[in-house]
Amino acid sequence: MSAEGSIVAESGPECTFVEKPLIAQLTSGDMGWRHVRGTTGIELQPPGAPSYVRRGYDDAMLEGILRAKLVELNRRPDGRPWVDEARADQAVSALTRGAVEAGGGLVAANEAATQHLLDGVDVPGFEDWDGGRNQTVRFIDWQHPERNDFLAVSQFRMTVPGSGGETITPDLVLFVNGIPLVVIEGKKPTAMGGNIYNAVEQLQRYANRRESAVPEGSERLFRTVQLTVATTGDRARLGTFTARRQDYVVWRDPYPLVAKDVAARSYVPEDRSAAAQKVLAAGVLHPHRLLDIVRNFVLFRDVEVAEGRTARVKIGPRYQQYRAVAKAVARLQRGETKAVHGKDDKRGGIVWHTQGSGKSLTMVFLVRKLRSTPGLEHLKVVVVTDRKQLQKQLSETATLTGEKPDTVTRADQVPAVLARHGAGLVFVMIQKQQDAEKTRAERAKSAAKKKAAGWGLVNESEDIVILVDEAHRSHSSGLHDNLTESLPNAARIGFTGTPILMNRRKLTETTFGEFIDKYRIADAEEDGAIVPIYYEGHIARGAVEDGAALDEAMEEQFDELTDEQYEQLQKRYATSTAVLSADDMIRRKARHMLRHYVQSVLPEGFKAQVVAHSRGIAVGYREALQAARNELVAEVEALSEERLQRLLEKKPEELKPKQKTLVAAHENLRLLKAIDFVPVISEGQNDRSALKEWTKESTHRKAEKSFLSPFPDPDQLDGTRRPVAFLIVRTMLLTGFDAPIEQVMYLDRRMKEAELLQAVARVNRTADGKSAGLVVDYAGVATALKEAMDQYAADEREGKPIDFEAEEHKLETQCTALRQHFDLRRDLTNPDDIVAVNRLVDSLEDDQRRITFRALLRDFLETYTVVTPRESARPYAKAARLFTFVAQLARQRFNEDDGFDPAAYGKKVRELINQHVRSLGVDKMIEPTRLTSDDFETKVHQLPGSRAKASMMRHALRNHIDLNFGKNPAAYAALRKRVEEILKKHADDWDAQLAAFQRLFEEVKETESGAGSNLPDDVRSLTPLEQALYQQLTSALTDGVIGDEIRGAFVALAQKVHDLASHYSAKPDFWTNPAAQHDFRTEIWMEAVACPHTREKADPLADALRDIVHHNRKDVGRHRA
Repeated sequence: MSAEGSIVAESGPECTFVEKPLIAQLTSGDMGWRHVRGTTGIELQPPGAPSYVRRGYDDAMLEGILRAKLVELNRRPDGRPWVDEARADQAVSALTRGAVEAGGGLVAANEAATQHLLDGVDVPGFEDWDGGRNQTVRFIDWQHPERNDFLAVSQFRMTVPGSGGETITPDLVLFVNGIPLVVIEGKKPTAMGGNIYNAVEQLQRYANRRESAVPEGSERLFRTVQLTVATTGDRARLGTFTARRQDYVVWRDPYPLVAKDVAARSYVPEDRSAAAQKVLAAGVLHPHRLLDIVRNFVLFRDVEVAEGRTARVKIGPRYQQYRAVAKAVARLQRGETKAVHGKDDKRGGIVWHTQGSGKSLTMVFLVRKLRSTPGLEHLKVVVVTDRKQLQKQLSETATLTGEKPDTVTRADQVPAVLARHGAGLVFVMIQKQQDAEKTRAERAKSAAKKKAAGWGLVNESEDIVILVDEAHRSHSSGLHDNLTESLPNAARIGFTGTPILMNRRKLTETTFGEFIDKYRIADAEEDGAIVPIYYEGHIARGAVEDGAALDEAMEEQFDELTDEQYEQLQKRYATSTAVLSADDMIRRKARHMLRHYVQSVLPEGFKAQVVAHSRGIAVGYREALQAARNELVAEVEALSEERLQRLLEKKPEELKPKQKTLVAAHENLRLLKAIDFVPVISEGQNDRSALKEWTKESTHRKAEKSFLSPFPDPDQLDGTRRPVAFLIVRTMLLTGFDAPIEQVMYLDRRMKEAELLQAVARVNRTADGKSAGLVVDYAGVATALKEAMDQYAADEREGKPIDFEAEEHKLETQCTALRQHFDLRRDLTNPDDIVAVNRLVDSLEDDQRRITFRALLRDFLETYTVVTPRESARPYAKAARLFTFVAQLARQRFNEDDGFDPAAYGKKVRELINQHVRSLGVDKMIEPTRLTSDDFETKVHQLPGSRAKASMMRHALRNHIDLNFGKNPAAYAALRKRVEEILKKHADDWDAQLAAFQRLFEEVKETESGAGSNLPDDVRSLTPLEQALYQQLTSALTDGVIGDEIRGAFVALAQKVHDLASHYSAKPDFWTNPAAQHDFRTEIWMEAVACPHTREKADPLADALRDIVHHNRKDVGRHRA
């Protein structure tokens, strides 16, 4: 460690453009963090630091700081500290060890530790104070952030338990009062080839979250960690230690600061491109905001990970959630009450956060924040909702704050509960509309009846806030009118995920007040909080008068239909409006849905929802989809082996639409046979038995649980399991149903305005591998959708569903950009011509050209994934095969782990790549290859031409040198110099380059075996470890010319150091025992001092020789030749 406030000394783009700017920002006057350099050697604390900071590399707490702060923060009313050593021991033990002893793994330990951080730990009291009652030790002063200690430690080394001495070294760990709360991992900027998801994966490795068979991280470090940050400077994302890569979120607004002002600040000259990192750091890592977020915006919840199996995960906030809560709290604090204003209560307003952006959690965070905000903690919170999931989340929040919530489900219960004085949390559960067949007149009559049966004045207190879920629906209901009359002086905050249409906006603002915060569809898409929605329409002919084949019945597509045009189509193609419910029509639509699903959605593992015209039709669709599935399965199983093989051998662009469906069905046949199609419909009076089966709440719960779970492994399907792939509804599950696994909605019911917008938003949730949501329209809602979008205020019209035609145009532009990058003006290079493809790879030798190519390819493949398997994607299949093959060969050629990764794309694109490399017989060629691999030379010889072979050897040598440099710095520095000399001497002579690199390759093997032909006999007899020590001595102390006497002294010293290493490493846990390693380093220093040739540089030599031993620790004890 270096002295406090110092900046790390390493070089390289990651340090220069990411780590240094971040440390400079954290330690600036804007933020106020202290900084120390983490341990690279054995020292555990910087000069002048508090003693007893760490006891070893397996200790995550800076316990010296923690114990000092416990004494400082915990005082009696008279100001005297009361935490003695025994009570400090008890508190620290509860935080560090008590959670682990409770069992349940890292998540349970972190949850228990988090509760201790928030609530403190009870310890025995004192007879002379407070009647001897137990007292609470606080670890953090939440109300006064300035009283806490904020320390950033870079390169914080931790041992990996059970690994034999392996360590992890996160780039930056942020400590509050000596407790690690944030772990940050950086990679070089994207423009230099960095990949933020490599940082995410490294964080997952550090926390042992990759399900590895062997330990690879330090769970001890993450027991108290609340947030994790992955950054490349130009990109930065926030997560928690349980977050998957798709769960990491951007932080674009540093509220209450202004993003453009933060981005414009310069902390070091190299931070100009680090705008995203600066904004996230200012918004999240400022000491005051960090404590606010940890206290009020981090929670645990159970999520479905497989059918019948849940996992506990930790969740942090998104920036719009933090911003909305902060603004709502500010308005409640500063807004005028009704009595002060004279007419209206001005403490409320509307929070409009688009569907899928976490609106429910925003409400949860708001309630938590109210309970920790002085002056607002006493408010009675009345939540008006019809969602049980939201009620459950808020109830858990109430438990955290020691409250017992009241839930009211009947109107006659409301007055008694609301009349109670004082704080509390009350749920008024709106009954969802159960009778989907009610007429408009019946609904109006019901609403009038509710309004007439008002409760009158119930509670005149101003200390009440009403939170209304789905405010665009609830604000005009009789229930809300009654609440306004009963609680006349309450503040009202409405939450909606559906934009308020202009003709209702004035009424909404009159009810709730002005907007508090907006998070639009376009914002969510830009942040990756939701995926874009793509729209396609199909007209289903009620009668095919010209005898066209059934396959063609759905092929006529439309963009817009007015109501009048829709009626005309019904008359044209059928004899009555019963066209929507005709059995034959249902069968045809179901057949089209099923085949579209098998081609476009099932291969990626996603699911579907059908919106039917009536409850009866919903049940009819179940039978029709089952029949369509059975028909397709029969077609596949009827294929002869010969015909099936011919289809499988065809390139994707050569397959006709029906053939594509057969191939997709064959590849997912076991799953296709097992999937189920389940109606979820409401109960009606006098229902037939065929409908009643699908109206039971238990049936609904079972179907929804199966639907939300990923498909099981097809090999585990035993013929009895029926995973739900389709939910079939009329009105149910169209609002408040959060299903990231749903990718497509098949619309067969006319809808308008808010109902339509809410329905299509079901498919916009993010999921791993999900690039877009799909809406397939059989009811002609395009015009209704356009009209709904046009009714937004002018600044809210962004983010509407996208027509596939626009994406097809984009695909052409992106393909052209790739062609131009390689100067392919005419025909594309044949993807099957390996020699020609390698010429394209040759042109990517320059690092910047590869970076640009990967960016162009990423954009192209994202669009291609959306458009395929539509016919319009067929002309681009050859380009997709060519350029993905180029990217994979480049990844292997240039030995890049940060390069093109097929796993980042959907299954359809991955299969296209895999099929191509298999057909060429090059599937063993395309992965990056280590120089030490047995098949390295074989892979080099498989490449066409000396240029490609020399390029691969050069990059493999550079990579190998970088990976192994620490084992023998002197030898590998010389090898690195040789590589550069070869490049300079044979700049454009590929044959000469190849020959020189082949000779160097043999020298590397000799160096690593210790059998160098130019070594003296006494040096050649040394072990590889001893040779590395010897070469370090000669490199540091001579100019390469060395006499017998000095050589003999260096040989003897290298052997002595190895003997010392053998002695010390025989001790239990030596490689995880810093004290023992310090003793080892001291003895090396003493040996160096005893030798007259090394005495003057004994101190740096002791560090260097010890580090070489550590890098070669697996070879310690190896016998000499």
